[in-house]
Amino acid sequence: MTRRYALIGTGSRAQMYLEALATTHSDVGTLVAWSDPNSGRLDWSAEQNPSLGDPRRFDPADLGDIVREEKIDSVIVTTPDFLHAEYVAAALDAGADAIVEKPLTTSEEGIRQIAEAAERTGRKVTITFNYRYSPRNAELKRVIASGEIGDVTSVHFEWVLDTAHGADYFRRWHREKKNSGGLLIHKSSHHFDLVNWWIDQVPARVFASGGLRFYGAENAARRGLGERPARGSVDAAAGDPFALDMRTDEKLRGLYLDQERHDGYLRDKDVFDEGITIEDNLALIVDYDRGATMSYSLNAHSPWEGYTVAVNGTKGRAELTVVERGIVATDESGGTVVDPSARPDLVIADRARPESESLVVQTHFSAAREVPIPVAEGGHGGGDAMLLNDLFRGAGEDPLGFTADWTDGVRSVVVGVAGNASLVSGQPVTVADLDLGPASSAIRDAR
Repeated sequence: MTRRYALIGTGSRAQMYLEALATTHSDVGTLVAWSDPNSGRLDWSAEQNPSLGDPRRFDPADLGDIVREEKIDSVIVTTPDFLHAEYVAAALDAGADAIVEKPLTTSEEGIRQIAEAAERTGRKVTITFNYRYSPRNAELKRVIASGEIGDVTSVHFEWVLDTAHGADYFRRWHREKKNSGGLLIHKSSHHFDLVNWWIDQVPARVFASGGLRFYGAENAARRGLGERPARGSVDAAAGDPFALDMRTDEKLRGLYLDQERHDGYLRDKDVFDEGITIEDNLALIVDYDRGATMSYSLNAHSPWEGYTVAVNGTKGRAELTVVERGIVATDESGGTVVDPSARPDLVIADRARPESESLVVQTHFSAAREVPIPVAEGGHGGGDAMLLNDLFRGAGEDPLGFTADWTDGVRSVVVGVAGNASLVSGQPVTVADLDLGPASSAIRDAR
């Protein structure tokens, strides 16, 4: 049976869903209606996916009416994070299910709004935690679930974003905490969900520390960087490794640079200017309901990108190490080369960490063994393609619990919400003390 979809928000992340409905999953899903306050992005998305036909365009404020008039089965929400709760609730109240990009929302108020709508309507909310599907993360889940390392006592989790990916959060709307909740919510919700899923425990208390220590005008002045361009596409000098020139990227040019005339949104602001209110270095201690503790750190200006996870148990230890990108190279002018493989003339192989992933398990009094990780291709460690298949065709057997609903989204985002509160107060924050409405019981009843 073909399901009828509406989509709201046609920025970069939405393109994955649009392409899926236009090609691979067009036999089971039809995009009936779509919305974006910037009409140019709708035009560009239509040009890129002609087989979508001519979905009905609508004002975001009219989402409920569109769901009812067009008999929409599911609404895909790919808007800026602070709008998620509003549109998820509107979709549910109008009679549709919702598919929402992570994070579920950015605040206690947003959590309450979604929880109340889900309980009121009984509709389904799926949150797209694609990193669960990545084979390397699934293998760690299997190891822990098997009991090989015993009961989990602690987790050490370090994630580093490089100066290509990490810097990008400081150019766009994410740079203001009111829009994204900061990296503790926008980015780290991926990571907190993984830990919740891996160890099958629920976050109970959070203590956070961190700050803006690399990006931003004050840091640039302190390091003597001198005068900076206002934006990358039109103001930056050639060879600036922190400037994003959207004129050289077809997708960014089509979605953002060419569409500025419609709404004035600038996607390429300088990462060292004023107005950044999110942190670039963060550290957390998280206590869980069944006794485990996590130490977590996030750095957004690393020379390489990837993560390390160590899970300690009563019988042993599992260690997952992933290098997603080993170097952010520069060309002869000093400009960033995000994909060094495209420039063999730069001869940087001897300077780069090789992209790699390894999972090592060692029980007490035994030799270490390496767990084979299946090969996967595509975004997010191979997770995107598998996620889309489950979204549009159904999960089928799911013994590891890949699919996630709004309660999983809450258990993920509360770590960031509590962490942000801790950053303000300087004190640990107990999750049970947050004002989450009916979502509080969802956290307690996790299993």
